[in-house]
Amino acid sequence: MSVLEKFMLTGKKAVITGGGRGIGQSIAFAFAEVGADIAVLDLMDATETIEKVRALGREAISIKIDVANEKDVERAFLQVEQKFTNVDVLFNNAGICINRPAENMTFEEWRQVVDVDLNAAFLVARAAGRNMIKNKRGGSIINTASMSGHIVNFPQEQCAYNSAKAGLIQLTKSLAVEWAKYNIRVNALSPGYVATPMTLRAPQEWKDVWFSMGATRRMCEPEELQGAALYLASNASTYTTGSDLIVDGAFTCT
Repeated sequence: MSVLEKFMLTGKKAVITGGGRGIGQSIAFAFAEVGADIAVLDLMDATETIEKVRALGREAISIKIDVANEKDVERAFLQVEQKFTNVDVLFNNAGICINRPAENMTFEEWRQVVDVDLNAAFLVARAAGRNMIKNKRGGSIINTASMSGHIVNFPQEQCAYNSAKAGLIQLTKSLAVEWAKYNIRVNALSPGYVATPMTLRAPQEWKDVWFSMGATRRMCEPEELQGAALYLASNASTYTTGSDLIVDGAFTCT
């Protein structure tokens, strides 16, 4: 197999949560471009993503789902299996952030963030893992964590998000060890500040602080994560599991 062939996903079936926009949408396009059929699981409308994936010549389906609802996840994966039979790649990407000082954060707000960013990631990974184990094809699971799992962001206050992402990194390592015997690789991708709708609506004074602290003085574009995600999804990374790939423009180095 040539180096180029190792990065191809020809004939693979990929599930992407949060694929209606932002990072998830960008990764859906990248995976489709190198040969994968795509299932997008999102609470939001994913029509734009599906149409472009199909324009690339790949099959695509969209399933509206609350990833923090166990029954929704089970139903969605039944639909994916009916369409594609097997899941080869999971890009486990859905996430939210609530910026609130800890002393003012309600327990409901805390629980909402942890439910989507950690509990839901487990539910989706479990469903994908069960499919991969059943079909005995191995596979790759990529959890979108964050540099916030390694640092405490400033000046915004987001203890729930930071805690959930740190937990997701440890969940990634745990699943990697548990599922290695099934040839299932589990890795995390930890971006820095990415120019997505969620981040772009942050107050300018926050962005001024971020850019003053970061070595590259800018945000990451969603397309700049495509190469890292493709590496983790493809046969180029067959000995990479339990890793957390930080793509943050050296932000956590300064």
